[in-house]
Amino acid sequence: MLAASCVLAWAGALRVPGASADASAQLSSSPVDAAGGVGAGQGSGSASKPDASVTLEQCLTSASQAERSATFAGEMTAVPGTARMQISVGLLERTPGEIDYRTVSAPGLDSWRGSAPGVKTYAYIKQVTNLSAPAFYRGVVRFRWLNARGHEIKAEELRTPRCEQPAPPSTTEAAANASG
Repeated sequence: MLAASCVLAWAGALRVPGASADASAQLSSSPVDAAGGVGAGQGSGSASKPDASVTLEQCLTSASQAERSATFAGEMTAVPGTARMQISVGLLERTPGEIDYRTVSAPGLDSWRGSAPGVKTYAYIKQVTNLSAPAFYRGVVRFRWLNARGHEIKAEELRTPRCEQPAPPSTTEAAANASG
């Protein structure tokens, strides 16, 4: 998890074709250190802490598709004029032989989740399960800062490191390993 000081604000689970997403949002009114995510946005007032960051929290591989998962996290800090913040997590997939990642469309992905008014730091964590293999997955995390009238004052999009789901062992390979 991102920090012990966060409070669980929302949790849900759903199954989608080819992938499932479990999501939980966390809110904190105190500063949370978000150092280290791969895509980190530039801070508006501080060079040491970005306005937004993302991480690949966990990448679980398995021979069973139902047990494969990736957990992505995004965290953002209020900028001047911010009344509310929103985060949306989407999923990108690339299979062997493909050059580019493609967007995975499924219920529960790319939905905006918002902070309560006045929150200074907002974090959102999404776990996607039932991943296909072999494939590479990345989270695409979108951030929006809104003013008191609900108008966007800043937007940013970052991508997480990749989660590799290797091909499961073939049945002949698994049988050979079990007998030897």
